[in-house]
Amino acid sequence: MITEDKNPGPLLAVSGSYWQACALHSGVVTGIFTAMAGKPATADEISRRINTDARATAMLLNALAAMGLTSKKGKIYKNAGLSADFLVKDSPRYVGHMIMHHHFLVQSWSRLHESVKTGEPVRKQPQYEDETQRKSFLLGMFNLASEIAPRLASELDLKGKKHLLDLGGGPGTYAIYFCMANPGLSATIYDLEGTRPYAMRTIEKFNMTGRIGFVAGNYLEDGINGPYDTAWLSHILHGEGPDACVKILKKVAGALDPGGVIFIHDFILDDSGDAPLFPALFSLNMLLGTPDGQAYTETQIKEMLHKAGFSDAYRLSFTGPNDSAIIRARV
Repeated sequence: MITEDKNPGPLLAVSGSYWQACALHSGVVTGIFTAMAGKPATADEISRRINTDARATAMLLNALAAMGLTSKKGKIYKNAGLSADFLVKDSPRYVGHMIMHHHFLVQSWSRLHESVKTGEPVRKQPQYEDETQRKSFLLGMFNLASEIAPRLASELDLKGKKHLLDLGGGPGTYAIYFCMANPGLSATIYDLEGTRPYAMRTIEKFNMTGRIGFVAGNYLEDGINGPYDTAWLSHILHGEGPDACVKILKKVAGALDPGGVIFIHDFILDDSGDAPLFPALFSLNMLLGTPDGQAYTETQIKEMLHKAGFSDAYRLSFTGPNDSAIIRARV
Protein backbone atom coordinates (compact mmCIF):
# COMPACT_ATOMS: atom_id res chain seq x y z
CA MET A 1 0.00 0.00 0.00
CA ILE A 2 1.40 3.40 -1.03
CA THR A 3 0.92 6.20 1.49
CA GLU A 4 0.32 9.68 0.11
CA ASP A 5 2.29 11.53 2.79
CA LYS A 6 5.61 9.84 2.03
CA ASN A 7 8.03 10.44 -0.82
CA PRO A 8 11.49 9.12 -1.68
CA GLY A 9 13.07 12.59 -1.61
CA PRO A 10 15.13 12.08 1.58
CA LEU A 11 16.43 8.74 0.30
CA LEU A 12 17.39 10.19 -3.07
CA ALA A 13 19.07 13.15 -1.37
CA VAL A 14 21.27 10.79 0.63
CA SER A 15 21.91 8.59 -2.40
CA GLY A 16 23.14 11.52 -4.48
CA SER A 17 24.92 13.42 -1.71
CA TYR A 18 28.30 12.20 -2.99
CA TRP A 19 27.83 14.48 -6.01
CA GLN A 20 28.35 17.50 -3.78
CA ALA A 21 31.32 15.83 -2.10
CA CYS A 22 32.94 15.15 -5.46
CA ALA A 23 32.35 18.73 -6.61
CA LEU A 24 34.07 19.98 -3.45
CA HIS A 25 36.93 17.51 -3.94
CA SER A 26 37.37 18.67 -7.53
CA GLY A 27 37.55 22.28 -6.41
CA VAL A 28 40.35 21.41 -4.00
CA VAL A 29 42.20 19.09 -6.39
CA THR A 30 42.22 21.67 -9.19
CA GLY A 31 43.08 24.54 -6.83
CA ILE A 32 40.06 26.55 -7.91
CA PHE A 33 39.51 28.16 -4.48
CA THR A 34 43.14 29.19 -4.15
CA ALA A 35 43.06 30.63 -7.67
CA MET A 36 40.22 32.95 -6.65
CA ALA A 37 41.78 34.09 -3.35
CA GLY A 38 41.56 37.88 -3.46
CA LYS A 39 41.23 37.68 -7.23
CA PRO A 40 37.61 37.34 -8.40
CA ALA A 41 37.50 36.46 -12.08
CA THR A 42 35.52 34.98 -14.93
CA ALA A 43 35.45 31.25 -15.55
CA ASP A 44 37.76 31.73 -18.54
CA GLU A 45 40.32 33.60 -16.42
CA ILE A 46 40.15 31.04 -13.63
CA SER A 47 40.53 28.15 -16.06
CA ARG A 48 43.72 29.74 -17.40
CA ARG A 49 45.08 30.13 -13.87
CA ILE A 50 44.57 26.45 -13.05
CA ASN A 51 45.04 25.02 -16.56
CA THR A 52 41.56 23.50 -16.94
CA ASP A 53 38.89 23.49 -19.64
CA ALA A 54 36.94 26.77 -19.59
CA ARG A 55 33.49 25.27 -20.22
CA ALA A 56 33.96 22.56 -17.58
CA THR A 57 35.38 25.09 -15.12
CA ALA A 58 32.27 27.27 -15.50
CA MET A 59 30.07 24.26 -14.81
CA LEU A 60 32.03 23.43 -11.66
CA LEU A 61 31.99 27.05 -10.48
CA ASN A 62 28.22 27.20 -10.94
CA ALA A 63 27.74 23.99 -8.97
CA LEU A 64 29.99 25.32 -6.19
CA ALA A 65 27.95 28.53 -6.21
CA ALA A 66 24.76 26.50 -5.82
CA MET A 67 26.44 24.84 -2.81
CA GLY A 68 27.30 28.23 -1.32
CA LEU A 69 31.06 27.79 -1.76
CA THR A 70 31.47 30.38 -4.53
CA SER A 71 29.38 33.39 -5.46
CA LYS A 72 28.64 34.75 -8.91
CA LYS A 73 27.87 38.31 -9.97
CA GLY A 74 27.39 38.65 -13.69
CA LYS A 75 30.25 36.56 -15.05
CA ILE A 76 32.58 37.12 -12.07
CA TYR A 77 33.15 34.38 -9.49
CA LYS A 78 34.72 34.64 -6.05
CA ASN A 79 35.05 32.55 -2.90
CA ALA A 80 32.05 32.54 -0.59
CA GLY A 81 30.94 31.01 2.67
CA LEU A 82 33.63 28.84 4.25
CA SER A 83 35.89 28.78 1.19
CA ALA A 84 38.16 31.72 1.96
CA ASP A 85 38.92 30.46 5.48
CA PHE A 86 39.25 26.75 4.88
CA LEU A 87 39.87 26.04 1.17
CA VAL A 88 42.61 28.53 0.21
CA LYS A 89 46.06 26.97 0.59
CA ASP A 90 47.67 30.01 2.21
CA SER A 91 45.01 30.20 4.92
CA PRO A 92 46.21 29.08 8.37
CA ARG A 93 42.90 27.19 8.71
CA TYR A 94 43.21 25.31 5.40
CA VAL A 95 41.57 21.85 5.47
CA GLY A 96 42.26 20.93 1.87
CA HIS A 97 44.68 18.16 2.81
CA MET A 98 41.94 16.32 4.69
CA ILE A 99 39.57 16.84 1.76
CA MET A 100 42.24 15.34 -0.49
CA HIS A 101 42.40 12.37 1.87
CA HIS A 102 38.62 11.97 1.52
CA HIS A 103 39.05 12.21 -2.26
CA PHE A 104 41.41 9.23 -2.20
CA LEU A 105 38.85 7.22 -0.23
CA VAL A 106 35.96 7.64 -2.69
CA GLN A 107 36.83 4.65 -4.85
CA SER A 108 36.91 2.27 -1.90
CA TRP A 109 33.60 3.58 -0.53
CA SER A 110 31.96 2.77 -3.87
CA ARG A 111 32.88 -0.86 -3.13
CA LEU A 112 31.47 -0.98 0.39
CA HIS A 113 29.04 -3.73 -0.60
CA GLU A 114 32.03 -5.98 -1.38
CA SER A 115 33.48 -5.53 2.09
CA VAL A 116 30.08 -6.16 3.66
CA LYS A 117 29.82 -9.44 1.74
CA THR A 118 33.34 -10.66 2.49
CA GLY A 119 34.26 -8.90 5.73
CA GLU A 120 37.56 -7.99 4.08
CA PRO A 121 39.03 -4.56 3.21
CA VAL A 122 39.06 -3.38 -0.40
CA ARG A 123 41.85 -0.83 0.07
CA LYS A 124 44.82 -3.10 -0.42
CA GLN A 125 47.66 -0.55 -0.70
CA PRO A 126 48.61 1.04 2.62
CA GLN A 127 48.30 4.81 2.46
CA TYR A 128 51.90 5.25 3.61
CA GLU A 129 53.26 3.53 0.48
CA ASP A 130 52.07 6.35 -1.79
CA GLU A 131 53.78 9.68 -1.12
CA THR A 132 50.86 11.81 -2.34
CA GLN A 133 48.37 9.95 -0.18
CA ARG A 134 50.75 9.92 2.79
CA LYS A 135 51.16 13.69 2.53
CA SER A 136 47.40 14.26 2.30
CA PHE A 137 46.75 12.02 5.29
CA LEU A 138 49.45 13.44 7.55
CA LEU A 139 48.82 17.08 6.68
CA GLY A 140 45.09 16.41 6.91
CA MET A 141 45.67 15.16 10.45
CA PHE A 142 47.58 18.38 11.11
CA ASN A 143 44.67 20.44 9.71
CA LEU A 144 42.11 18.83 11.99
CA ALA A 145 44.31 18.64 15.07
CA SER A 146 45.17 22.32 14.70
CA GLU A 147 41.49 23.11 15.22
CA ILE A 148 41.21 20.90 18.32
CA ALA A 149 44.61 21.00 20.01
CA PRO A 150 44.62 24.65 21.20
CA ARG A 151 41.32 24.10 23.01
CA LEU A 152 42.45 20.77 24.47
CA ALA A 153 45.78 22.20 25.60
CA SER A 154 43.92 24.57 27.92
CA GLU A 155 41.38 21.99 29.11
CA LEU A 156 43.51 18.84 29.58
CA ASP A 157 45.07 18.54 33.04
CA LEU A 158 48.78 18.01 32.42
CA LYS A 159 49.92 19.96 35.46
CA GLY A 160 53.20 18.59 36.81
CA LYS A 161 53.71 16.18 33.91
CA LYS A 162 57.24 15.98 32.52
CA HIS A 163 57.39 13.61 29.54
CA LEU A 164 54.54 12.82 27.15
CA LEU A 165 54.40 9.96 24.65
CA ASP A 166 52.46 10.95 21.53
CA LEU A 167 51.89 7.48 20.10
CA GLY A 168 51.21 7.46 16.37
CA GLY A 169 51.47 11.22 16.62
CA GLY A 170 52.04 11.92 12.92
CA PRO A 171 53.19 15.54 12.52
CA GLY A 172 53.04 16.01 16.31
CA THR A 173 50.34 18.66 16.47
CA TYR A 174 48.99 17.62 19.87
CA ALA A 175 52.44 17.22 21.39
CA ILE A 176 53.34 20.72 20.22
CA TYR A 177 50.27 22.42 21.65
CA PHE A 178 50.43 20.47 24.90
CA CYS A 179 54.07 21.48 25.39
CA MET A 180 53.33 25.09 24.49
CA ALA A 181 50.64 25.20 27.20
CA ASN A 182 52.80 23.41 29.80
CA PRO A 183 56.33 24.88 30.04
CA GLY A 184 57.66 21.96 32.11
CA LEU A 185 56.53 19.31 29.62
CA SER A 186 58.60 17.61 26.93
CA ALA A 187 57.30 15.06 24.42
CA THR A 188 58.30 12.22 22.14
CA ILE A 189 56.42 11.42 18.93
CA TYR A 190 56.43 7.71 18.15
CA ASP A 191 55.47 6.88 14.56
CA LEU A 192 56.64 5.23 11.35
CA GLU A 193 59.90 6.41 9.79
CA GLY A 194 58.07 7.87 6.78
CA THR A 195 56.38 10.30 9.15
CA ARG A 196 59.63 11.76 10.50
CA PRO A 197 60.11 14.54 7.87
CA TYR A 198 56.59 15.88 8.43
CA ALA A 199 56.98 15.79 12.20
CA MET A 200 60.37 17.49 12.18
CA ARG A 201 59.16 20.28 9.88
CA THR A 202 56.18 20.91 12.13
CA ILE A 203 58.32 20.86 15.28
CA GLU A 204 60.74 23.35 13.73
CA LYS A 205 57.88 25.55 12.53
CA PHE A 206 56.69 25.94 16.13
CA ASN A 207 60.24 26.36 17.52
CA MET A 208 59.90 23.25 19.69
CA THR A 209 63.02 21.37 18.54
CA GLY A 210 64.58 21.29 21.99
CA ARG A 211 61.51 19.88 23.71
CA ILE A 212 59.95 17.43 21.25
CA GLY A 213 61.74 14.45 19.76
CA PHE A 214 60.84 11.70 17.32
CA VAL A 215 61.28 7.93 17.63
CA ALA A 216 60.65 5.74 14.60
CA GLY A 217 58.80 2.51 15.23
CA ASN A 218 55.80 0.32 14.56
CA TYR A 219 53.79 0.11 17.76
CA LEU A 220 52.43 -3.32 16.80
CA GLU A 221 55.79 -4.91 16.04
CA ASP A 222 58.34 -2.89 18.04
CA GLY A 223 58.81 -2.09 21.69
CA ILE A 224 58.01 1.24 23.31
CA ASN A 225 60.78 2.41 25.58
CA GLY A 226 60.05 4.80 28.44
CA PRO A 227 59.83 6.14 30.87
CA TYR A 228 56.93 8.53 30.35
CA ASP A 229 54.42 9.87 32.83
CA THR A 230 51.73 10.61 30.22
CA ALA A 231 50.60 8.95 26.99
CA TRP A 232 48.38 10.46 24.31
CA LEU A 233 46.77 8.12 21.76
CA SER A 234 44.73 10.07 19.23
CA HIS A 235 42.83 8.03 16.63
CA ILE A 236 45.00 4.96 17.08
CA LEU A 237 42.76 2.20 18.42
CA HIS A 238 40.16 2.37 15.64
CA GLY A 239 42.73 1.04 13.16
CA GLU A 240 43.12 -2.27 14.99
CA GLY A 241 41.08 -5.19 16.29
CA PRO A 242 40.42 -5.63 20.02
CA ASP A 243 43.34 -8.01 20.64
CA ALA A 244 45.81 -5.70 18.91
CA CYS A 245 44.42 -2.74 20.86
CA VAL A 246 45.09 -4.53 24.14
CA LYS A 247 48.59 -5.39 22.91
CA ILE A 248 49.30 -1.72 22.15
CA LEU A 249 47.86 -0.59 25.47
CA LYS A 250 49.99 -3.12 27.38
CA LYS A 251 53.10 -1.71 25.69
CA VAL A 252 52.08 1.79 26.67
CA ALA A 253 51.42 0.68 30.24
CA GLY A 254 54.90 -0.81 30.38
CA ALA A 255 56.44 2.45 29.19
CA LEU A 256 54.65 4.56 31.81
CA ASP A 257 55.86 5.32 35.31
CA PRO A 258 53.66 3.98 38.15
CA GLY A 259 50.69 6.32 38.38
CA GLY A 260 51.21 7.50 34.80
CA VAL A 261 48.12 8.49 32.85
CA ILE A 262 46.84 7.67 29.39
CA PHE A 263 44.42 9.65 27.26
CA ILE A 264 42.53 7.86 24.47
CA HIS A 265 41.09 10.26 21.87
CA ASP A 266 38.88 8.62 19.27
CA PHE A 267 35.49 8.51 17.56
CA ILE A 268 33.57 6.73 20.31
CA LEU A 269 30.24 5.01 19.79
CA ASP A 270 27.41 4.90 22.29
CA ASP A 271 27.19 1.50 23.97
CA SER A 272 24.23 0.66 21.70
CA GLY A 273 26.66 0.86 18.75
CA ASP A 274 24.23 2.74 16.47
CA ALA A 275 25.10 6.35 17.35
CA PRO A 276 26.47 8.95 16.95
CA LEU A 277 26.30 8.99 13.16
CA PHE A 278 29.91 9.83 12.30
CA PRO A 279 31.55 7.15 14.47
CA ALA A 280 29.10 4.61 13.02
CA LEU A 281 30.05 5.61 9.47
CA PHE A 282 33.72 5.80 10.39
CA SER A 283 33.54 2.18 11.50
CA LEU A 284 32.64 1.33 7.89
CA ASN A 285 35.65 3.31 6.70
CA MET A 286 37.82 1.06 8.87
CA LEU A 287 36.09 -1.99 7.39
CA LEU A 288 37.09 -0.77 3.94
CA GLY A 289 40.72 -0.12 4.83
CA THR A 290 41.82 -2.44 7.63
CA PRO A 291 41.54 -6.16 8.40
CA ASP A 292 40.11 -5.69 11.89
CA GLY A 293 39.68 -1.98 12.63
CA GLN A 294 36.42 -0.40 13.79
CA ALA A 295 35.00 2.34 15.97
CA TYR A 296 34.60 1.24 19.59
CA THR A 297 32.11 2.00 22.31
CA GLU A 298 33.07 3.64 25.59
CA THR A 299 32.59 0.35 27.43
CA GLN A 300 34.75 -1.56 24.95
CA ILE A 301 37.61 0.91 25.35
CA LYS A 302 37.37 0.79 29.13
CA GLU A 303 37.45 -3.02 29.03
CA MET A 304 40.56 -2.97 26.83
CA LEU A 305 42.25 -0.54 29.21
CA HIS A 306 41.42 -2.82 32.14
CA LYS A 307 42.88 -5.87 30.35
CA ALA A 308 46.05 -3.88 29.68
CA GLY A 309 46.54 -3.05 33.34
CA PHE A 310 44.98 0.39 33.57
CA SER A 311 42.46 1.48 36.20
CA ASP A 312 40.14 4.36 37.06
CA ALA A 313 39.08 4.85 33.44
CA TYR A 314 36.54 7.60 32.85
CA ARG A 315 35.30 9.75 30.00
CA LEU A 316 36.10 13.45 29.97
CA SER A 317 33.42 16.04 29.20
CA PHE A 318 35.17 16.99 25.93
CA THR A 319 33.32 16.49 22.63
CA GLY A 320 35.26 17.24 19.46
CA PRO A 321 34.37 17.50 15.79
CA ASN A 322 32.59 14.43 14.44
CA ASP A 323 31.83 13.34 18.01
CA SER A 324 35.38 12.52 19.04
CA ALA A 325 35.78 11.94 22.76
CA ILE A 326 38.51 11.28 25.35
CA ILE A 327 38.86 8.53 27.94
CA ARG A 328 41.44 8.91 30.72
CA ALA A 329 42.96 6.12 32.82
CA ARG A 330 46.04 5.50 34.96
CA VAL A 331 48.47 2.63 35.28
